[in-house]
Order: sequence, then C-alpha cells, then structure tokens
Amino acid sequence: MSVSSPTVSGGPVVFDPFSDDYFQAPFETYRRMRDEAPLYYNETYDFWALTRYEDVSAAIKDYATFSSAKGVTLEIVKAAASGDTDSLAGKIIISLDPPEHERMRKLVNRVFTPRAVASLEQLVRDTIDRYASQLDPSSFDAVADFAALFPVEIITSMLGVPAADQQQLRLWLDESLERKPGQMSTSPEGIEAMMKSAAYYYELIQERRKKPQDDMISRLTEAEVTEDGEARRLDDIEITGFATMLGGAGAETVTKLVGNAVVVFADNPDQWQKLQDDRSKIPAAFEELLRYEGPSQYQIRTTTRDVTLHGKTIPADDPVMLINGSASRDERFFPDADRFDIDRERKVGYNLNFGYGIHSCLGAALARMEGRMALDTLLDLIPRYDIDRSGLQRVHMTNVLGWCNVPVRVP
Repeated sequence: MSVSSPTVSGGPVVFDPFSDDYFQAPFETYRRMRDEAPLYYNETYDFWALTRYEDVSAAIKDYATFSSAKGVTLEIVKAAASGDTDSLAGKIIISLDPPEHERMRKLVNRVFTPRAVASLEQLVRDTIDRYASQLDPSSFDAVADFAALFPVEIITSMLGVPAADQQQLRLWLDESLERKPGQMSTSPEGIEAMMKSAAYYYELIQERRKKPQDDMISRLTEAEVTEDGEARRLDDIEITGFATMLGGAGAETVTKLVGNAVVVFADNPDQWQKLQDDRSKIPAAFEELLRYEGPSQYQIRTTTRDVTLHGKTIPADDPVMLINGSASRDERFFPDADRFDIDRERKVGYNLNFGYGIHSCLGAALARMEGRMALDTLLDLIPRYDIDRSGLQRVHMTNVLGWCNVPVRVP
C-alpha cells in the first residue's frame, strides 16, 4: 500500500530512520511529523509511524492490536513478511506477546527485583570508580574512555561472562547495530559479529550446564517454564536469546545515556550547576535526560487488524514504528518540551523511553542505578568542563541515538 506524505509549505515531511537526519538527532523532523503527519507513511521502507505522546503510549499498551510477535526491528518484520525464515533470529522475550511473554518474563524478573538490584550497588560503584580512577581528569573521552566500558562489564558479570571477554562482546554488539545511511539491513560484518556473540553465549551455556556457578546463565539453565500445564526447562537457544538481549540492552542503554548527558549538560551549564549545588536532584536529572534524549528512539510493532487514526487507515499486518523519542518531546504532553529542565514536573507516564506496559525495560532499575552513580562520579571528576565539539561523533545505529566520542576538557 502506498500513501504519499503530506505536502506543506517547505516541502513534504520526510522521515528516514536510516539517514543522516536521523543519526544526527531528528528532533525537528519529529516536530514536523507530530504537527503535519501524526500518522506518517514511509514509502521507501513501507512502514507507518506514530509520533504523538497520546498515540504512542496507547499503542505501546495495546499489545493485542500492536503486536511484537513478528519482530521488533524493521529488518526482522520484513523478513517475516517475505517468508525469509533463514534470516530470523530465535524468539526472544521482546518479540513475544502474552501469554508466552508473561511466562518468560517471570523468569528474568527474579534477577531484577528491587532487592536483587539493591544487592548490586557495590558492584556498580566499584566498577564505575575503577574506570573513573583511570581517567586523566583534565582531558578524556566521556564515552570511549568511560561510558562505553563500565556498563557492559556490569551486565556481563551478572550473566557470568569472564572479565577477559566482556569488552569483546561490546565490540561485537556495536558492529551488529551499525548502519550506514540508507542501509536497513545488518551488514555482512554485523551479521558475523552477531553470530560470534551468539556462539560465545551458546558455548558458555554448555559450560554452565556442566559446572553451574553463581551467575544468571547458570540460573537460567535450571529454570523451568510451564506450558499447557507441563513444566519444561529452557533450551540452549532460548537462553542464548536471553543472554544476548540482556547483554546488549544492559550495555548500550547506559553508555548512550551517559554520553548524551555530558553533551546535554555542556549545552545547559546552569542545570549542571544545579546538580553541583544539590545532588539530591540526580534522580530527577536522570529522568529528564531519559525524556529529553533517550538512547532507544522507537519500537516496531505489527498491526493485527486495520487501525484508523488521523483520517488514515493502517492495514492489518503492516509494520508501525512507535517513536517514543518523539512522544517524549511532544508539546501536547510536556510544556516547553524542547527545554532541558531537571526540575520539570513529572507526570504519570512521564517516560516512555524505558518502554511501557508489558514490554517495559527489565533492567530499568539497574540502568537508573548505574546512570545516577555515573552522574555523581562525573560531578566530582569534572565540576566544570567544556567539550571539544570538533571531536564529537554520533553513532550510526539502528534505533539507538547517542555518541561514540565526546571529548571533554577541563578549563
């Protein structure tokens, strides 16, 4: 089905999630979409997009209509539609609908209970402090030398990955997410990196089945799910999917949030000073950072029936991009939405950027802990700082918005 983008003064709205406009921060494009094309259709990649807070939040909650079962990336959804099953990854929790989703989520929820996350505080603190102590406080790269390194160590330590292998998993992850302008599909190098990562976790699972340890993978090998009244153990492919998803999300989210924070606070030094004056504001600052420029910008769903919104109809079985990164800048919900304000009043549903409803982020509490501690550490390390804007470099990744290089200088 083909629907033209609306033509307005200044030209039609054009949104391409694999373009430089997206990679370099698409917030002005999001604004035009909300105003001029709240239900947007992209002919090139054949998907629909919702950008207003009211629409995105409702769709995320309505899993019966906006299903995850055919995949949560355009690449996977397109492969499923074409019957190209060879390119489909094994099912993971983010691409399941109830009741299967509920059964699998219960297993992993045990790892991220408030008590379990609280018990990780010393690990998180020690890891962040160790990397911070290695920095030259007068000049360093806030991402490459700091934010890229500690989150992957924390989450993979929980999984049971030996320290010597943790950073390699991060490099494979980055390779698999990278996209060049106009490239929807994973590159051959990215596919190879994904295969190496999956093979690594698969082999680690075999080791843990033979000799369990006190780690998440060992516990997953012993976990059971009940289906049709019968209990069964998770198989190796399912555990590989869990480990890959948790390792990836646990590494990328905090890395990008901390990198974004350093740039955003450099652009808003009055807000950095507020934190210096009152560190009790750090949790609120983290939430505002997540709203203002969260790492995960959108989620893909597939309609299970025709859906009519804003005078147009999305046919059943069409992919829909729910752009939470735009919803979080919607002036209809957030007054003066493009202003970064750590004292902003937070409402119910304030943040969609850790998911919402049944697909809310499993590790959100851990990510919040890491992000808050990282901010606290940076406040000590660089109470005043500038960034070398000539050295700023954004990532070119599917769904992810953030920086791979943020050079910091202390005047």
